[in-house]
Amino acid sequence: MTSDDNGLSSAAQVEALADQLSACADALHARVMADIKAHKDLPCSDAEQAALRALLDNELLLRQRANSLYADAATYVVKTLGKPQRQVLALTAAAAGKLHKIALIGDVAGLVGGLLSLAGAAATGQAAPIVLALEKIRRQLQAVAADRAAATPAAPG
Repeated sequence: MTSDDNGLSSAAQVEALADQLSACADALHARVMADIKAHKDLPCSDAEQAALRALLDNELLLRQRANSLYADAATYVVKTLGKPQRQVLALTAAAAGKLHKIALIGDVAGLVGGLLSLAGAAATGQAAPIVLALEKIRRQLQAVAADRAAATPAAPG
């Protein structure tokens, strides 16, 4: 792997991660707004209101962490990540895409938790927490796929 391929090894690559995290925050916001509009003036349950508020709080936190990465990109460079930049960005892009399509609110919360872990880990400039956060996102994407497969009825045979 060349140094150019090593993820988060330049300020531009950290900024690209911040771009992806901002896109995830945008997708999360769109998802929450769609859930709210789906009620068509009918009240939400207390549990659903709490879940949606928590997701909006997480959206704000994700945006703040992305903005921090933009502001301090040069200090968050990780020379020893050992993961290609394309893999780092592919995972976050997949997360942004899934936020629109996830049916279970728990899966949304889990995926956002992984993204927040990545944003926080990137700010440490240390490879180990970043790798753990990427693995958490990968596992959560797999869980979303499994939940989606379980919710899809089998075709009559």
